[in-house]
Amino acid sequence: MLLLAPLPAQAVQPSEVLKDPALEHRAREISEELRCLVCQNQSIDDSDAPLAKDLRLLVRDRLEKGDSDAAVKSYIVARYGEFVLLRPVFAAHTLILWLTPALAVLLGALGIWRLARRRRPAAAQHLSASEEAEVAALLRRE
Repeated sequence: MLLLAPLPAQAVQPSEVLKDPALEHRAREISEELRCLVCQNQSIDDSDAPLAKDLRLLVRDRLEKGDSDAAVKSYIVARYGEFVLLRPVFAAHTLILWLTPALAVLLGALGIWRLARRRRPAAAQHLSASEEAEVAALLRRE
């Protein structure tokens, strides 16, 4: 029982499973890449929401009609928008989404570098003859 705990729960009902194992495998792969629009952090394969079930059935229907994996995803994206993809596409309009983590790391490294530079002790400077005499006089008083 403990060995099965880390595995994701599959919400696919037996009535949804395709008879052709190859098509079912393709349907599962596509479903893992599509977001449940109700749960938002689960794939449609893992969600029990009615909309997720409808999407799973739609994926299987498109595969049975002979669509390629890319055509099925394109069809779903055309109907529901790019938000349905768990991994957003890399394009100009999603560039900030992809570059934000790198920018955050870069800014953090820059901040740490500046902080380290500020805390570094200044290089030792030699005293002039008059300053050395003044220091010696102060030390003699004590």
